Amino acid sequence: MTCRIDRIVIGPGLLILHISGQITGKDVDLLRSLLEQERSVVAIDLKDVLLVDREAVKLLAMRASNGVELRNGPAYIREWVTRERAVINASEQEIKASEDTEGA
Repeated sequence: MTCRIDRIVIGPGLLILHISGQITGKDVDLLRSLLEQERSVVAIDLKDVLLVDREAVKLLAMRASNGVELRNGPAYIREWVTRERAVINASEQEIKASEDTEGA
């Protein structure tokens, strides 16, 4: 099974991406490309996602950190995304601290 992405328009300029199947390999690149084109994504519905790989989780975590809501994901995906977001936030804080130190 591969990845299927459905666009659900919920209002003017607002939409949800409903994903089903597996998000791995080339599907991650496809999803990244789609998200870059869609400026009005407010949520990604993961209800029917069966499998994700590390790159998919990193992409989802990054989008969640930037305000996109992740909905209905399986527990293991939610936990993995939460951990990945913590890594992303720690990295961003280290970069900011380094920049502050260099600027002082």
